[in-house]
Amino acid sequence: MKTVSQLLRVKGHAVWGIAPDASVFEAIRLLAEKDIGALAVMEDDRLVGIFSERDYARRIILHGLSSKTTPVAEVMTRKVIVADPEKTVEECMALMTEKRVRHLPIMEGDRLVGMISIGDLVKAIIAEQQFVIAQLENYIYGRTPVH
Repeated sequence: MKTVSQLLRVKGHAVWGIAPDASVFEAIRLLAEKDIGALAVMEDDRLVGIFSERDYARRIILHGLSSKTTPVAEVMTRKVIVADPEKTVEECMALMTEKRVRHLPIMEGDRLVGMISIGDLVKAIIAEQQFVIAQLENYIYGRTPVH
């Protein structure tokens, strides 16, 4: 079973963040620019929340607020579900499914070391399944592995 730490070595540890006092408009612009679905909300190198497209849709659009004048802190998710790097991909998939979240900050103690999405996990699970299938086919049909 692959760990999140192994997944991050391939995916990378880059996490895009924003300050809680930044405008929602700035946050949405950064999401679009980086082609991502969520930002870590950081204050003095400390994770204080997460802002996602879902937060925008449910807390700005539906409430008729202005994204240019509303600070991220007003609409971000404060109760952030996190995981440590030694969790397995399967454990994180179960956690994200149970908690109904699409993005999971990865924390080493108090330090944010990465962010994974449900898409990252699905991609990792499919790759592992394809590897297992290839190994089984090699075993069954007596093929030598192709590299």
